[in-house]
Amino acid sequence: MLNIDKLSYWERKNFFENLDFLIIGAGIVGYSTALHLKKNNANAKILIIERGFLPSGASSKNAGFACFGSPTELTDDIEKFGESKVWETVALRIRGLNYLRNLLGDDALDLQTNGSWDLITHNELSRFEEIAPKIPSYNAQLERITGEKNVFSIDENVADRFGFEQVVTSFHNRLEGQIDTGKMNAAFYRKVIEEGIHVLFGIQAEQIAASSTTMRVSANIGNIHAKKVAICTNGFAKEFLPNEDILPARAQVLITEPIENLKVKGTFHYQEGYYYFRNIDNRILFGGGRNLDKEGETTTELENTDKIISRLNTLLGDVILPNNSFKVDYTWAGVMGVGQDKKPIIKRIKDGLYCGVRLGGMGVAIGTLVGKELAELINKELVDEQ
Repeated sequence: MLNIDKLSYWERKNFFENLDFLIIGAGIVGYSTALHLKKNNANAKILIIERGFLPSGASSKNAGFACFGSPTELTDDIEKFGESKVWETVALRIRGLNYLRNLLGDDALDLQTNGSWDLITHNELSRFEEIAPKIPSYNAQLERITGEKNVFSIDENVADRFGFEQVVTSFHNRLEGQIDTGKMNAAFYRKVIEEGIHVLFGIQAEQIAASSTTMRVSANIGNIHAKKVAICTNGFAKEFLPNEDILPARAQVLITEPIENLKVKGTFHYQEGYYYFRNIDNRILFGGGRNLDKEGETTTELENTDKIISRLNTLLGDVILPNNSFKVDYTWAGVMGVGQDKKPIIKRIKDGLYCGVRLGGMGVAIGTLVGKELAELINKELVDEQ
């Protein structure tokens, strides 16, 4: 790859010189930040850079769940963070999903609202009995947020309907859905290009520092200067933000070969959301297991491990597809950004440098809004400077 100083006059002039905004990370947050900056700064020159030849973070590697929280996960969060903070977070997720739909359109997302199920086996029955009486109050909160009644219900027939083993009951969420992650990213890319925003892949930012009146980003192709820089790398952000409460959280995923007469339809959560699966093109996408090795999964390495992939295979055969033969066709890993708080970090780091990171595994739900809020923060400071 050529260094910037080896590029032609035309290349440097059009892509790298006199940048108003440089966005690091071509994912949901990066694309959204760029679009909202352009909306309020029509003549601004904006460049998005991405380390991979495709987006490297969770935006293009997630399971495509349009979700906002299962009863077991919400209960666990309420016990950790308190009622008000959890329902504030749920409201943000729902608002974010609606904003994503409005921005790109349901067809571009290939959105299917088939509902979701929070599965309960014999091992979780005591937890189920503890949570079940809370469902009316949870529904009241969701009606307040969405205007929809009876979002959650108890479904005792889920195992018979979909052919599961060991599952004895479930909590059903009629509002949750699924998207095609690849189509979403392609739609974002088309939209930013249509707005005259440049996106360059294979450029890895390494260091960020102030340089006279601009910010200087040292990258693998040389130095890039811009008036404002936004870090939108979520789980990879720790290298730039060592003092922030953010850690990488790897998630491993597999997809089977197509399965004839596959009954499974919708999205499914298991063990407080640590496992999740869905039907995609008559295949089962199954991911999770980070709870088996949280220390080992606190990494940005995009690798699969035998320990977790083996457990996913076992659960596939024992619980999800007990009466079907299957073969695994794809495996991969993605990296989320997590911390002690589930609220994203949207802030000014110092003059000219900002971040929108730590999406807590809910990038599909809140990423577009995080980008919007980050752009609004930058725009406000631009106005103040004038």
